[in-house]
Amino acid sequence: MPRKKKKNKNLLPCVPLRGVTIFPYMVLHFDVGRDRSIAALDEAMLSNQMLFLATQKNTRTEDPNIEDLYEVGTISRIKQMLKMPGDTIRVLVEGLSRGRIIKCHETSPFFVVEIEEVEDEPGNRNILEEEALMRGLLNVFEDYIKLSSKASPETIISVNAVQDPGQVADVIAANILVKTEDKQAVLDAFDISERLRTLYDILSREIQILEIERKINLRVKNQMDKMQRDYYLREQLKAINKELGMRDDLSSEVDEYKLKVQNAGLPEEAFDKAMREIDRLAKTPFGSAETGVIRAYLDWIIDMPWNIYTEDNTDLKKAAAILADEHYGLEKVKERIIEFLAVHQLKKNMKGPIICFVGPPGVGKTSIARSIANALNRKFIRMSLGGVRDEAEIRGHRRTYIGAIPGRVISSIKNSGSKNPVFLFDEVDKMGSDFRGDPASALLEVLDSEQNYTFRDHYLEIAFDLSKVMFLTTANSLETIPRALLDRLEVIRIAGYTDEEKINIAKRHLIPKQISEHGLNPKSILLPEQSVRKIITDYTREAGVRSLERQIASICRKSARIVVGTSKKQIKVSTTDITKFLGVPIYKYDKINRQDEVGSVTGLAWTVNGGETLSIEAILLKGTGKLVLTGHLGEVMKESARAGFSYIRAKADSLGVNPDFHNDTDIHIHIPEGAIPKDGPSAGVAMTIATLSALTATPVRKDVAMTGEITLRGRVLAVGGLKEKILAAHRAEITTVLIPSQNTKDLDEIPDNIKRSVKIIAIDHLDNAIEQAFVTPPQSKRLLKAQTGGENAN
Repeated sequence: MPRKKKKNKNLLPCVPLRGVTIFPYMVLHFDVGRDRSIAALDEAMLSNQMLFLATQKNTRTEDPNIEDLYEVGTISRIKQMLKMPGDTIRVLVEGLSRGRIIKCHETSPFFVVEIEEVEDEPGNRNILEEEALMRGLLNVFEDYIKLSSKASPETIISVNAVQDPGQVADVIAANILVKTEDKQAVLDAFDISERLRTLYDILSREIQILEIERKINLRVKNQMDKMQRDYYLREQLKAINKELGMRDDLSSEVDEYKLKVQNAGLPEEAFDKAMREIDRLAKTPFGSAETGVIRAYLDWIIDMPWNIYTEDNTDLKKAAAILADEHYGLEKVKERIIEFLAVHQLKKNMKGPIICFVGPPGVGKTSIARSIANALNRKFIRMSLGGVRDEAEIRGHRRTYIGAIPGRVISSIKNSGSKNPVFLFDEVDKMGSDFRGDPASALLEVLDSEQNYTFRDHYLEIAFDLSKVMFLTTANSLETIPRALLDRLEVIRIAGYTDEEKINIAKRHLIPKQISEHGLNPKSILLPEQSVRKIITDYTREAGVRSLERQIASICRKSARIVVGTSKKQIKVSTTDITKFLGVPIYKYDKINRQDEVGSVTGLAWTVNGGETLSIEAILLKGTGKLVLTGHLGEVMKESARAGFSYIRAKADSLGVNPDFHNDTDIHIHIPEGAIPKDGPSAGVAMTIATLSALTATPVRKDVAMTGEITLRGRVLAVGGLKEKILAAHRAEITTVLIPSQNTKDLDEIPDNIKRSVKIIAIDHLDNAIEQAFVTPPQSKRLLKAQTGGENAN
């Protein structure tokens, strides 16, 4: 049955306490310095020395309100007051009973509160329950005392001397508990049974925490004891070894490193750095994590090829033979390597060149780099830069980071074991950058012959000479290479192969390679030239030979199945068999128009897969002089069409065009295959000729293709990718190609057999293109009135 309590109401001055909680039957002294609290003490001393002590909820509150105090506190009597220096009063009080704040009557100059006092009555107590709870609390208290060093012997004695259960709980809470919240929870429990349960739960939780603390402390102590024991034993072992004239393991390791460094032939800077690290290793305690870091660093320094070179092949004929045997064509590349060898013979300390091979995929950029290493008799290193975004890939990590290693430049040279390898940075145009740095900027020092003789990796922090390394790079396009990096490169363009070159490459390299890889006898399969040509024209559309090699591999697989499954010893793959082996042809190159047409012109374009022909069409529509452009054209291409349109308007009289056509006639220019994006200025001439043909109803020669950028004054400017464009015209059976006169310097790249079959005419003005492209030049025709009526050019 709940215990009854006697309730009394009193008006008392109130003093807020910070971080202190007073229980009944407790004598405590504390210092008072706030004006409001001092005024409350003075009032209490003038009356009956009684006051109410309540704890603040937040100890940081300097001037609390009544809402900042806990409702339950302790009614206390002042036993002694002592004035201290600094306007502070030390008070000795005795807690009498619990009380709850009912109402605050005054807040100035001090708190005056109405208190509901709760006193225990002797009757109606559940003695058995309280006794049981008290015994359980005392047992928990004993366990707490064993684990904690906070309780003093006086506390234990005072607890054992108390017989009243409620007073036992108050004494334990006042002397043991640390947290203000825990003390207040006990103070809030007016019911003795509830008070005992609350304190029991708090002490049980504290015991669990103390158990965990004890385990942690024990683990730390054992670890410290083990380290001290190991250190003591190691020192003893050192002393014993010294007496016996023996060396300990660490001393032997230090001596071994010193010997390696002295025999490694290091430069002065590297030697001094290594010796300093060896001294650090000797002073570092055995078992320290730092010893592993120092050992790894010393191993990197010692293993680097500081003075190890491979002897270059100086036989120019042998080098040329190796290059010719491994690659067909690529004459400019081979010539550049032979030139390097020739200069190297005359000047032994020549710095390594930095060459960039630029061309479409599959033309052999990476494989020619390997062939160059074979021809020079050098080690070959390849590092792919595609998708690399971290600068540390180039320069490495600083040793302050856990698991730091050198960059891939230094790592690769160390693994090659040579200071003058051929180092290929593949796909240099596909690097990226993000918050980890810009690897392209880190490459600037590596690929600059004026700086790379003192290249410093972040990990080694020692200058390493890269000037003897022959750096090669590859790229599909120069557009995405940063200008500062491109300025350090010697660019060699590798254009796409002609059909004849692909046939020779297939016969010399691809077919023998695939026959060998598929376990066939060289005589088991015959692939005539006409069959190879059909594969090239009908099943591949590329500048290189990767797709061609895949198709040849497919034929070899099917041939291997026939050889194994039948008794045939030899298979001859004719042109008709190609369809059986490879299926329906995938591609069909555009052929020239069957007849001369009005408003239809054949243009030439460059793509990453080689050259392409463009069918450019123009028609007239009734309208208001708008120029409509379709076919997924880029902004540059649209601007070229507008420039041609403006040129025709400016020269309308001399070109045989109605000067007022732009008032009532719309012109629609379309380039088929609209799903494929097209851009660039090189179609300017073709679009202008198509527009002029539509306006004058003059047909354009079916056997003529053209390329070139135009200006508003009709000048024709140079374009790129001339070789690929002329090859595309040759495949489409074009007999005449108009090119800018500024591109005549590029005709040396065109194979002689192509130049014999295609008539190449250089033009420098649109007037020259008009003379060559039209069946009858429009200047000699009479002005057609039908044009202004919007006649369809078709």
